[in-house]
Amino acid sequence: MPTALQLADGNTILMDAVRRSRKLLNRRALVGAAASAVPVPGLDWAVDAALLSQLVPAINAEFGLTPQQLDALPAHTRDQVQKALATVGSVLVGKFITRDLVLRMAAKAGVRMTAKQATKYVPLAGQAIAAVMGYTAIRYLGEEHIKDCVRVAQAAQLMLPAPASSSARRLRV
Repeated sequence: MPTALQLADGNTILMDAVRRSRKLLNRRALVGAAASAVPVPGLDWAVDAALLSQLVPAINAEFGLTPQQLDALPAHTRDQVQKALATVGSVLVGKFITRDLVLRMAAKAGVRMTAKQATKYVPLAGQAIAAVMGYTAIRYLGEEHIKDCVRVAQAAQLMLPAPASSSARRLRV
């Protein structure tokens, strides 16, 4: 299965958006890993849900796929994006992120999340394993979402927005 960078190969603007999105993803996954290591029941799920509910819109924004950005597009371009969304089948691209959508996304990684819960109560080694599993679960979900955004942007021949200024980017992270 190709990575997001491989999907965007040849399009430097898309490749830059993938790199910026991955940078956001790595930071959030590290926070999720830290929360996973703490042996408090349910804390990691709450942190993961909060991280994903912030991460998905930030990734959408990098690709010009937030609901506000899509509303600003001309009607024919919006139609192209809707057709691309139907083709790709993503439930998170171009949508307002709700608790239900985050739960659907987390269900994709459900086995990892359940195993993470079980391992975190084994002293030291279990907490380290839970942290690694938490990191990989968020990385997996985020990477899949980035791939969906690349596919939609390509299929709709969408012109990506200019990167946010460094001060605005710091506020989002």
